Amino acid sequence: MVVLTKQQTGEMIAHAKAEAPAEACGLMAGVDNKVVKLYQTTNEAKSDKHYLVSPKEQFDIFKQIRKDDMELLGIYHSHVASPPYPSATDCEMAVYDVHYFIVSLQDDEQSIKAYKIKDKEIEEKDFQVE
Repeated sequence: MVVLTKQQTGEMIAHAKAEAPAEACGLMAGVDNKVVKLYQTTNEAKSDKHYLVSPKEQFDIFKQIRKDDMELLGIYHSHVASPPYPSATDCEMAVYDVHYFIVSLQDDEQSIKAYKIKDKEIEEKDFQVE
């Protein structure tokens, strides 16, 4: 189970709000399933329906993650006006074996859900907030 801090979930929600109406996106790195660092990334698509992180930005972050002896634990993005459930596009773009976190801004009370997505199969996963 992936473990995040309350501060990290707050940062994810703040990032989602700051990028709205476009989707926010970012990478989550850590050790032993505990998130140590969030990397806020640029949504090159500038869209409210999908996100795209540039290959160079991904490469630079992956390089830093390896340098810091961490691993990629998750990828997060926001849904501005829909529930925190993977869209067909989210499923098509899910290429890494990590948790996919979705921050929904649909309601006044923002929500975050996590999923494993493999071969377009979606499985909701629990995560812990400390």
